[in-house]
Amino acid sequence: MSFELNTRVLSYTSAKDRVILGIAFICSIGSGVLCFRVIGLRVSAALRLEYMQSLFTQPITKLDQVSVGTVTNTISTLSNSIQQSISDKLAILFQSLALLVTAYIIAFKYSWALTLVTSASLLFILIACSVTIPIITKVQQKVDKADEKHSSIAAEVFGSIRTVVSLGAEEPLRKKYAVWVEEARKRGQGMSIAMGVQFALMFFAMYSSFSLAFWFGLKLYREGHIENINTVITVFFSVMIAVTVLGNIATPLINVSKASSAATSFFEMIDSERIELGGLRDPDVSAHVDIVFQDVHFTYPTRPDTAVLKGLNARFEKGKTTALVGPSGSGKSTIVALVERWYQLESSEEDHSRGTISVGEHNINSLDIKWWRSQIGLVQQEPFLFNDTIFNNVSFGLIGTKWENETEAVKREMVEKACREAFAEEFIKRLPKGYRTIVGENGTKLSGGQRQRLAIARSIVKEPTILILDEATSAIDVRGEKIVQAALEQVSKNRTTIVIAHRLSTIRQADHIVVMKGGVNVEQGTHDGLLADEKGVYHDLVHAQKLELLAEDETNESEIPHELKEEVQLAHFALDDKQQVEEENKKDKSRGFFSSIGLLLYEQRANWPFYLTTIFGAVGAGAAFPLQSWLFAKLIHVFQLTGRQLADAANFWALMFFILALGVALSYSIVGYSSNSLSVRIGSSCRKEYFQSILEKPIPFYDINENASGSLISRLATDPKQVQDLLGMNGIFPVISVFSMIGCIAIAFSFGWKLSLVAVFAALPCTFLAAFMRIRYELQFEAMNAAVYSGSSQFAAEAIEAFRTVSALTMEDAILDRYADLLRQQQTKAFRKAWYATLIFAFSDSVELCAMALTFWYGGQLLASREYQPTSFFVIYMAIIQGGQSAGQFLSFGPNMAQATASANRVLSLRSNSSTKVAASMGQKQLAHFASQSGASIEFCDVAFKYASQDVPLFTGLNVSIESGQFVAFVGPSGCGKTTVISLLERFYDPFQGTISLNGQDIRSLEKSSYRRALSLVAQEPRLFEGTIHENITLGLDKSDFTENEIIQACKDAEIHDFITSLPEGYSTELGIKAQTALSGGQRQRLCIARALLRKPSLLLLDEATSSLDSQSEKVVQGALERLAGKRSMTIVAVAHRLATIQKADMIFVFGESEAGHGSRIVEQGTHQELLRTKGTYWQMCQENALDR
Repeated sequence: MSFELNTRVLSYTSAKDRVILGIAFICSIGSGVLCFRVIGLRVSAALRLEYMQSLFTQPITKLDQVSVGTVTNTISTLSNSIQQSISDKLAILFQSLALLVTAYIIAFKYSWALTLVTSASLLFILIACSVTIPIITKVQQKVDKADEKHSSIAAEVFGSIRTVVSLGAEEPLRKKYAVWVEEARKRGQGMSIAMGVQFALMFFAMYSSFSLAFWFGLKLYREGHIENINTVITVFFSVMIAVTVLGNIATPLINVSKASSAATSFFEMIDSERIELGGLRDPDVSAHVDIVFQDVHFTYPTRPDTAVLKGLNARFEKGKTTALVGPSGSGKSTIVALVERWYQLESSEEDHSRGTISVGEHNINSLDIKWWRSQIGLVQQEPFLFNDTIFNNVSFGLIGTKWENETEAVKREMVEKACREAFAEEFIKRLPKGYRTIVGENGTKLSGGQRQRLAIARSIVKEPTILILDEATSAIDVRGEKIVQAALEQVSKNRTTIVIAHRLSTIRQADHIVVMKGGVNVEQGTHDGLLADEKGVYHDLVHAQKLELLAEDETNESEIPHELKEEVQLAHFALDDKQQVEEENKKDKSRGFFSSIGLLLYEQRANWPFYLTTIFGAVGAGAAFPLQSWLFAKLIHVFQLTGRQLADAANFWALMFFILALGVALSYSIVGYSSNSLSVRIGSSCRKEYFQSILEKPIPFYDINENASGSLISRLATDPKQVQDLLGMNGIFPVISVFSMIGCIAIAFSFGWKLSLVAVFAALPCTFLAAFMRIRYELQFEAMNAAVYSGSSQFAAEAIEAFRTVSALTMEDAILDRYADLLRQQQTKAFRKAWYATLIFAFSDSVELCAMALTFWYGGQLLASREYQPTSFFVIYMAIIQGGQSAGQFLSFGPNMAQATASANRVLSLRSNSSTKVAASMGQKQLAHFASQSGASIEFCDVAFKYASQDVPLFTGLNVSIESGQFVAFVGPSGCGKTTVISLLERFYDPFQGTISLNGQDIRSLEKSSYRRALSLVAQEPRLFEGTIHENITLGLDKSDFTENEIIQACKDAEIHDFITSLPEGYSTELGIKAQTALSGGQRQRLCIARALLRKPSLLLLDEATSSLDSQSEKVVQGALERLAGKRSMTIVAVAHRLATIQKADMIFVFGESEAGHGSRIVEQGTHQELLRTKGTYWQMCQENALDR
């Protein structure tokens, strides 16, 4: 057979074999990648679910040490890291390992000696990785801990955003957040050297093995140990493929090591000891028996030096109502916590928490915990509602009862009955969607009174054996409270009822009253019996709450006006604010990969030294393949030599390969160090700016369901991390691939343009088309993934934040089932998308084999016609193969590119909107923090306001004039707009009509932060933050704004100084990551009052500011506020249901129904005595509120 014919036949056969391999490759790689994608989704979902299951079976003492931010960071960022490592990187790792093993099998088959010697590089790489990977993993664990810290801070901030904004605390909290972000950056920077060393050693070993294989192979050939030069070439090619594969393993190995670090956070919780479930339940034990406390001592684990209960003995008789009263912090709510078994007593005399709680003849610890809690209906002091419909929130009370699996019709009937009894149906029916109304995160779309009534409905819907009411009516107006109280007294009949109340009018009918003080009961009896003791504690508490009324004979029952109708306040965002947020969202545009990442890189141009070194290293690393192809051409020539010439040439070109190995090692060490340093710097900067952008958003932004705190925390944890990962090793390898591909094409064209042209234009268009399609599908997959996991993260965060509510309702299983359902939905959608992405991935990877087939066939034609020499053909062929591998490596990072693009778009869209708002506010006037001697004057002029969810305005034509230094109050039914007045003054929202003026200036013309510095707000639900008591009191203030003596005086005025000094650490006492549960409700409220007074405001806003205080503390605090009012040093605007707290106000504004029957208006105004004399709406409220009636 002629040379020409033989060459053509061989080239055709080789091309056909490669096409067959390509087809087989599509099937194998497609199924393999799809399987790993599904495995990744399932493993991460299983970890998320198992983590949540473990969390829900932890004792409260453990959960008190776990922040919402930590949970969100774990189930979002860390689980995403695990999912991506399994789905993408683990598939590449196994594919590479299979290719590695195959290459070595072929090499061993041809020459075991040569293969064994060159395998020394593999051992070297394994040793290098065994040293560097543990270092990287250990550092990554430290980074994860820092990430948990800043996620915890973000959770606090976003969960208390109104408090943060009102305090002007954005900047100090931003700095606090930035400290931990910076700490994470510093720790992440510590990986740079290890990564540089790892890459240098790995790639040096890889490329030096070429030198060793060539040199030793020719040595064996010259010495006769290898008979055919083809054997050396085959082993050389096999080693080259194996070593190239080792290079591809580098990034997956690092990702897998980071994933193993992330898994540690999961398994620390999953493997931790859980509470024991099981125990006695019906019919072995009954809940309709006495509950007895015997010598109970209790100390909270977070404050082991402070005893809360000190030998308490109390009996809660079955079927009767027992009331607990006493000062804040006396242990009333602790009793509830012990009855709910959130904490457990020990029998040891040496333990701080000891004693016995008996349910009939049984120790409470012997009962089945879920059964026991299902027997209790609990309404907490600060009720928690889930971001769900009103119907679902109330029906959650049926979980764990015999009605749990009833039809929706039966449940609806029970829910509506409970809402009627809780006086909630009236406002529900006025809502546009009725029972289908979404209440918002923690019920923020409803007023405090409305939330409390829904919580009452939820507690009584299951007709519990035991009813616990912890300040259950503190946020309800006096008329509503009277009706709800009557309903509660009705449902309490024949039930064991425990009532905690500061408003003593609500417990007059109690069968037994226990007066608590200092952790023990100091008095007990009935209302009349205790009141008869004029020297008793209870008598003093009642006297402190007496309301001054006109003489009884002056009353005329016929003059009592008709009952007020409660107005509906669905506290969503205002109309203008909503339109503004929607307009901003419309401006958001989706950028492509290059524009989004390019913009971020441009903004971070201060890091240009790292840009230069990274690009320099990438160019050097990318040049390795082209230079290797060129060196291979020289090796082909060496094989044609003999004798001494062969030996000398072999030594020389082996040395050249060794020098190439040194150059590649240097390049990759630069790449490893610089890219990691650059990624952590940009990731840190991006995270800080992202957090600041969210902080700069107006309050209506947080009212949108998609921007609930859990979703924001998840996005803040995930989006910057995706960008950071792309700019690290996940991004630098595609850059190296591009340089390598360019170099390979250049080398190929320099040796023969005709074959190169055919090979390049056959392969590249298909490769780039596949890349485009894959990234497109990955972007869609990522968008869907982000939306679903954001929702599940928000759901999980909400459940953990409200764990006491969840456990009291025995909702753990229901929440886990719902969470599992969310994860299943995500998996189903992801599986469909994975099919398309996998097919494209398989097609793009098989393009390389098809290009090889075409190159081989056409090259054979050129060789047969003697147009090309074998040397040129092999150089071009090698260049095209390695260029194709580079293109394939570029494509393998498609998911990372898609994820980073979606994340970068979210980051940039938020930042652009925030920048616009900041620029707009620059033109507003600054309001100096004036220390006025007479406070601020306020004027509401024809103010109209409408929440977006309402069909009609909440009020129109509101005209209110408040003189400087006045103490004024707003009263009226729950939901009539009292808190809205506070929100408008704080500029959480702006009216859509009319003006609000402060000292004659329209507040909309004033820059918000400077305006708010003149205000202090004590909200209905006090919020504290992680840190010391001192830090909480001074939050939002500069050190120059206060002295230590002023702090002490503010705390004395708020009646909290004595409690603080009783703590071992005093003002330096750490409140911990669960600051909201570290203190009692009254103690938190007093700290917030002290914080407000320390600011020395011109305008003090009090929204039910003393609702959680006992009557003695309230009297003292009220006295301090009245003294301030008497000095005319500040203007005080108070919203109150306890009318005794505002009877000395200079002016009282009474809200009532508007004449049109829709919305609210001011129906009366005047002083306490003036309004009593008119015997109108206010007079009626006083009759209902009076304790001595």
